[in-house]
Amino acid sequence: MTRSSQRNPISAVWPGRPYPRGANWDGEGVNFALFSQHAQGVDLCLFDDKGRHEIQRIPIRERTDGVWHCYLPEARPGQAYGYRVHGPYKPEEGHRFNPHKLLVDPYAKDLVGELRWGDALYGYTVGSKREDLSFDRRDSAPLVPKGRVLEPAFTWGDDRRPSVPWQDMVIYELHVRGFTMRHPDVPPELRGTYGGLCCAPVVDYLKRLGVTTIELLPVHSFLNDRHLAEKGLQNYWGYNSLAYFAPETRYSASGKVKEFKTMVKTLHSAGIEVILDVVYNHTCEGNQLGPTLSMRGVDNASYYIVNADNRRYYDDFTGCGNTVNLEHPHALQLVMDSLRYWAEEMHVDGFRFDLASALAREAGKVENLGGFFDAIRQDPTLNRVKLIAEPWDLGHGGYQVGNFPLGWAEWNDRYRDGMRGFWKGDPGVIGEVGKRLTGSEDLYGWSGKRPNASINFITAHDGFTLDDLVSYNDKHNEANGEDNRDGSNHNISWNCGAEGPTEDPEIAALRERQKRNLLATLLLSQGVPMLLAGDERGHTQNGNNNAYCQDNDISWLDWTPTPERQALITFVERTIALRRAHPSFRRRSFFAGKPSEAESVTDVVWLRPDGAEMRPEDWSDANARCLAMYMSGGGIADRGPRGEALHDDDFLVLFNAHHDEIPFTLPPAPYGAWRLLLDTASGTPPPATEDVAALAPAWSEPAYPLQCRSLVVLSRPDVRP
Repeated sequence: MTRSSQRNPISAVWPGRPYPRGANWDGEGVNFALFSQHAQGVDLCLFDDKGRHEIQRIPIRERTDGVWHCYLPEARPGQAYGYRVHGPYKPEEGHRFNPHKLLVDPYAKDLVGELRWGDALYGYTVGSKREDLSFDRRDSAPLVPKGRVLEPAFTWGDDRRPSVPWQDMVIYELHVRGFTMRHPDVPPELRGTYGGLCCAPVVDYLKRLGVTTIELLPVHSFLNDRHLAEKGLQNYWGYNSLAYFAPETRYSASGKVKEFKTMVKTLHSAGIEVILDVVYNHTCEGNQLGPTLSMRGVDNASYYIVNADNRRYYDDFTGCGNTVNLEHPHALQLVMDSLRYWAEEMHVDGFRFDLASALAREAGKVENLGGFFDAIRQDPTLNRVKLIAEPWDLGHGGYQVGNFPLGWAEWNDRYRDGMRGFWKGDPGVIGEVGKRLTGSEDLYGWSGKRPNASINFITAHDGFTLDDLVSYNDKHNEANGEDNRDGSNHNISWNCGAEGPTEDPEIAALRERQKRNLLATLLLSQGVPMLLAGDERGHTQNGNNNAYCQDNDISWLDWTPTPERQALITFVERTIALRRAHPSFRRRSFFAGKPSEAESVTDVVWLRPDGAEMRPEDWSDANARCLAMYMSGGGIADRGPRGEALHDDDFLVLFNAHHDEIPFTLPPAPYGAWRLLLDTASGTPPPATEDVAALAPAWSEPAYPLQCRSLVVLSRPDVRP
């Protein structure tokens, strides 16, 4: 019998230390440390192994600089625990202490038990006329998950981060559960788990596809919203964090934290990076009428941004009821400690920050990106991992695309909207297309950034899948139970002639072509491409553009093979291989638009269908829907790993979003004939070799019959000495 499972009470309580925070096993005992500046008392509550019964309550006597701490030499890993915090219950002053509510340690690294919704979870009496100004005395402990002391030991062996250079990355955004829930080659007991994600068939699939980096939707422990639970729905995406250190146990087949570590180690062995989508801008406790589960009851006025004029309420810049107060040093420390923990202890390779502008707010404004970003920049661990911002929040001034510090990449929604609009056939977007294809220098060049600051995407978890983008004009979110009111109405989508599924072969063929157009554009643009998992196999959500609560077949990937799916997968595999084989498509520097010092040829030239160079007025022509981008393989300003000059084939990429075929006059090829690598109209993928020019057919005609709504890639081999 382990120490944590015995019923004998703890007999020794030592003062302990204020740092590190949380419950930490040192090989002899466990140190507990909890920050609460405004608390008047803190009780450490110990529970049985399953977290069901409180077996001992220990008042913590020691307090150092607002940190309550003790050391239990008899405690062991596996010990379940929680806190009860005493202090004033004065919401109008920002304080919501209620010792009747058991609290999850904000630093808990593992959890046991699941939350069960009930009115006892709230610090106030639900239904009272005084709302949250009332006080509830019911014990919430039977309903709350408990922290669990973690044994952190794990055999990492020679694990190393793949450290894929930014320009070589291909990001693949996926959901741990939905990716493998229907995978026939994953053992049933592992489907939807960390263990399932590192099964050999899954890893092999990612490698064949050409993915270098997976970006996981939130895996921090999170809750299902009460209103969803009452409807029989589930918070599927996970943007509802409870504990910033604990991996979500619903994704663990074994129930052990080391399963997550095994996943990371296995993916690293395959050369695949792991980036986490993290939600530090808000928590699951919601607005003033939300439950008291953790930080609200530990020290509400310190952890959250309360309204300066009425401290009963929160400043909500996230749309989720509250905003974490990163101006407070201990709230900032919580986030920084969490990030370091995942980077150092869990070996993840980077982070994508949800609503990152909210993390930059100081005195409610995003006038400069201050404290949090300064802390990361100087941190010896975090300044070496990959940092990606979702560069907006829901507050005034929250849209900050292009304004994040050096060292950060950003989701580029300008890229998404421009490319969707172009291939949809919208007028007046051709100038936007030129900027986005070349890495968005207008957004990132001014601050000294490079093209890899732009995370390019056509689709993401939030919105239509690629298949739905070309199959629906309007959202169809009825399954969410909100009368189709939720989700964005601005989708820039086109159903190609019929709403939803169709038996019309011409519409079906056009949809497949549009998917190839969008995918090829994404994978051959400068910047870092991000694919939504399932887009390469035609995954549909039946027109639902806000499937956050659909933990079912709407969101889960269908792995049933079909000829159409395999054709699209092959197209993506070979287009990624084309990108990987040629530095022209993944330049570290922006195009200069002029000859380099070593070459007399301009590095990029834009052409009209008549073969002439684009004029300034052509970029603003509302009717222009066709152009070509010529890239000189001799105009690459980057250097190789040993400082050598880089040369490549010359490439000509033709774009036609018009509904008619256009004969496109090709520039002369003095070094040899143009060779056809890719034509989305035919559906034929690039040749299955890195030396694509060796197998590609030559094109000797002066003009190319550019089919309606199609993309063509031509190359001519590099013959430079």
